[in-house]
Amino acid sequence: MDAIKVIEIKKSVFEDNDKDAENLRKELKDKGVFLLNLMSAPGSGKTTTLIQTLNRIKDKVHVAVMEADIDSDVDAVKIREATGVSSIQLHTGGMCHLDAEMTRQGLDNVELKDVDLVVLENVGNLVCPAEFDTGAVRNAMILSVPEGDDKPLKYPLMFTVCDLVIINKTDVMPYFDFDLNRCKEYIHQRNPKAQVIPICAKTGEGVDAFAQWLLAEVNAWKNN
Repeated sequence: MDAIKVIEIKKSVFEDNDKDAENLRKELKDKGVFLLNLMSAPGSGKTTTLIQTLNRIKDKVHVAVMEADIDSDVDAVKIREATGVSSIQLHTGGMCHLDAEMTRQGLDNVELKDVDLVVLENVGNLVCPAEFDTGAVRNAMILSVPEGDDKPLKYPLMFTVCDLVIINKTDVMPYFDFDLNRCKEYIHQRNPKAQVIPICAKTGEGVDAFAQWLLAEVNAWKNN
């Protein structure tokens, strides 16, 4: 009797996506476009953080935003109205993440000729988005104080793949059992190279540090 052929589908899917992502990165490099993949759980403050940041950098670099959600165009409209920055909405059709091909489809609908930076606001989820390389130059994620300082222990891959961790809603830290130093320790257990920036997107406190980080990354990408 012939042996049963076993196909490792998940491995194959990831390998194919990694190739697509690397090709996309090379294409963006040739065009001088920096792609940031911004991830977090729902309600962490991604859009509010993005609005605060865009209003600080939009006169320094040309920016476009891609908002990914299962449905609605709420965030894309909010970004455009609050910042004047060009934004499009990506519907994932029920998918809990974007992969490289889905990101490419979004970029095909962005006028990249005069764009220096594209921010992809990924679907709110701490699991699936971390598994798929979107072709971004850098990954960043937002952890909000109400979620707890133990999330790096519970969702290790998300913190492992991110170059930057933004800790948002620091204004409510006195009301939650959240230890900032302990959280940083957990993050660096997963990823010693990750930078950590505490902010309050509501008041704008700390957002300048994120804006400066992002501008430095964009300039380094375009000039190297």
